[in-house]
Amino acid sequence: MLSRIAESLFWIGRYVERAESTARILDVHVHRVLEDPWLDGASAGRELLAAMGQPADFALSVDSRRVTETLAYDPDRPFSITGALCAARENARAARVVVSSDVWECLNVTWNDLPHTEELARRMGPHVFFRYVRERTAMLAGLVDATLARDDGWRFLVLGRSLERVDMTSRLLSSSISDHPHSQSWISLLRSCGAHEAYLRTYRRAVDASRVAEFLLLDRLFPRSVYWSLALAEQILAELDGGRGRGSPRSTVDDTARRLVGRTRTELEFHSVDDLVADMPDLLASLQSTCSTVSAEVTARYFAREAPRSWAMEVPA
Repeated sequence: MLSRIAESLFWIGRYVERAESTARILDVHVHRVLEDPWLDGASAGRELLAAMGQPADFALSVDSRRVTETLAYDPDRPFSITGALCAARENARAARVVVSSDVWECLNVTWNDLPHTEELARRMGPHVFFRYVRERTAMLAGLVDATLARDDGWRFLVLGRSLERVDMTSRLLSSSISDHPHSQSWISLLRSCGAHEAYLRTYRRAVDASRVAEFLLLDRLFPRSVYWSLALAEQILAELDGGRGRGSPRSTVDDTARRLVGRTRTELEFHSVDDLVADMPDLLASLQSTCSTVSAEVTARYFAREAPRSWAMEVPA
C-alpha cells in the first residue's frame, strides 16, 4: 500500500471519530446550559474549549452559541465538526482506490448535506445538527466494518479511530476532575461518551466520580473505554509490524509506537481505583501525550513526510 493512501485512511479514522465525539460533547453541553439554571454558562464554555485544546479569550463572551459556532460549524478549524468531516472527505477522495463505494458515498453525502443541516440547526436548534452527525458517523462506522477487507487499509483506519478515541476521552475526563464526586457533570460526561446506559447496567448504582473514571479508563468490555481502545491499537500495530516481516513471536518489539501503546496500556491496567483517582491529572496528561507521540511515530514509520491534511489537535499545557 502506498504511504499516502495509508495516511489518508489513518486520518479518515481520526477525523470521523473527532466529529462524532465533538457532536456528542456539544449536545450534552447545550442540554446542560439550558436545563441547569445554576450553571455558569461562560465558565462551562471556557472549560469545554480548553478541554478541546482551544482555550478561550477571557475578554470575549463565551456562551453556548459561541462554543457551538467554534466547535461545530467553522469549516476552517480541523477540530470542529464541519472541519473534521471536510478533512475526512478530502482524505477519502485521496484514498478512493481502496475505500469501498458505500463508505465513499456515505461520507460524500454527509459532506454535501452539512450546509443544509447547519441551516436547519440555526432555525430549529443545534440538536438537529448534532443528531445528524451522530447518525451519519455511526452509519459510516458500520459501513467500514461491513464493507472493508481486514487488510492494512482497514487497520490504519481503525488505528486512527482508536487513538482519537483515547485522546477525546482523556480530554473529557480532564475537564471534570475538579468537580464534586457526586456532581451532575459526571453524568454529563458519561452521556458525552455514549456510556451512561452501559455504566448503569454495569454498576447498578448512583453515579460516582471514581466509578466513572474506572469505567471510562479501565473497562474491558466497553468499546469506548481507554483500555479497550489502547488494546485494539496495540493489536493493530502488532499486525502491521508482523506484515513488515518483524512479527516473529520470539522477536523483540522494535516499533516505538507499539512499545509505547503497550506500556501505557499495561500501566493503566494495573492501576488500583484509588491510585487512578489520585493520579488522574498526571495520568490524563500522559494519555494525551501518548496519543500525540504515537501518531508522530506512526507517521514517521509508515507515511510520507510531505503528506498534507493531517492536523492533530494541540495538547493543552
